[in-house]
This record gives sequence, C-alpha cells and structure tokens, in this order.
Amino acid sequence: MKISIITVCYDSEQYLGEAIESVLNQTYSDIEYIVIDGNSKDETVSIIKEYESKFNGRIRWVSEPDNGLYDAMNKGIRIATGNIIGILNSDDFLSSPDIIQLIVEQFEKDVSIQAIYGDVRFVNPNNLSKTVRYYSSKIFSPKMFRWGFMPAHPSFYTYRENFEKYGYYRTDYKIAADYELLIRFLYTHRLKSKYISKDFVTMRTGGKSTNNWKSNLILNQEIVRGCRENGIYTSLPILGLKYFYKVWELIFKK
Repeated sequence: MKISIITVCYDSEQYLGEAIESVLNQTYSDIEYIVIDGNSKDETVSIIKEYESKFNGRIRWVSEPDNGLYDAMNKGIRIATGNIIGILNSDDFLSSPDIIQLIVEQFEKDVSIQAIYGDVRFVNPNNLSKTVRYYSSKIFSPKMFRWGFMPAHPSFYTYRENFEKYGYYRTDYKIAADYELLIRFLYTHRLKSKYISKDFVTMRTGGKSTNNWKSNLILNQEIVRGCRENGIYTSLPILGLKYFYKVWELIFKK
C-alpha cells in the first residue's frame, strides 16, 4: 500500500527540512512525498533540491504560483499516485518514525475503514519539548461538527479515490476548507473512520487559523457556512461554547 504525503509550502526555509526528514525517516518505506511550493522567494527550493539529491526518487516537487493553500493541496492530491493521502504542513513534523507504519497496519487490518485520524501536539516554536496544547480527536463523532469540533486535520488519512468521488478542498474558503471537507467525508458521505490514540503530528503554535481574533472570526464564520451547506445547523454562539473545551486542553496537557 503506497502512502502519498503532501506538504504545501511558501518561503518555508526555516522549518521545511524538519518536515521532510520526519517523512523520510519513517520506518514504512512505500511513501511518496510530494512538495508543492508556491514559487518561494527564499531558500525553500534549494532545500527541496538538497533533499531530492539525498533521497533518490522519494521526493516529487513542483514550484510555481498557485491560488492559495487549498489550491496547492488539491494540486498535490491530483498528481499523487498513492492509495492513501495525508497532509503535512511545512512547519510541522511527524511525531515519531512509526506513524505511517501504524496507519497502514490499521487500513490493512480492516478494509472497510475509509479514514483514520489521531491526535496532534502543539508545542512552543522555540522549545519543541514544551507542550502548549494537546488536541485529542478521541471525543469526536460526526454530530460534533455542529459544535465546532472536528478530527485533527493534520492527522487525517483517507483513500485518494474519496477525493475523486466526493470532491477536493474548496478553494472559495480562506481558512476552513479542511473543516468543510471533513464534514463532507465523515458526515455527509458517512465514511467509516477509526481513531488511533496517538499524536501523529507535532505542530508549532501560531497557525493561520489561530494567530489573531480576526482569523478566528473568519474561521468560525466559515465553519457555520460549511455546516449549513452540508445540512448541519449551527451558529456563532453555538461555536463559542467550544472554547471552554479548549481551555481544558490547555490546562490538562497530555
């Protein structure tokens, strides 16, 4: 079973090498690693080329202008040849070398499973050993989309054919296209999924959807839109309740 892992990047010279190494150091070998670069102006492409020369044939990459994050993700999925698709952000990294092996074993163990997800760990960018927040997907069920909860998207792996059947990331969303896609896959089309109690990805704090109040507002507005376009009623006041749970995550870091 081939796994395609896609990293989208732009001017990502600071952390991209760590993301690449976390993929190439996986114990599972049948991995196709695709890097979609948005025509970076820094040393990002040089870093990609350096790793390409070290690991013959294990990295495929494109560097050209795109129409944003989700357009680039879709580009990566369309050129992927793996059975399973996963997304890894350029400033994140897989938490341990056995992550992909574990995911593959679960897909092979039960062929009815269409998607797998786990947890993610948020860390201080200047101190990777310091956990700031632990996002567990354990409590998730499709009915919780209404309340602003979804499985941790960086931990989400599914068959490539599901994108072909049910659609790609919507490029008319600025921040929450991942949320809308997960609604489509797990709520609208009821893909059978499995949760694994393990942090798949280590993420540095300061992401696009949480870096200021305006981003949070856009995120929640798009979540409301994504829910309603898929037949789920919610509202901004309902979504506001999720922040009580986020406080719990900050206090009780795993």
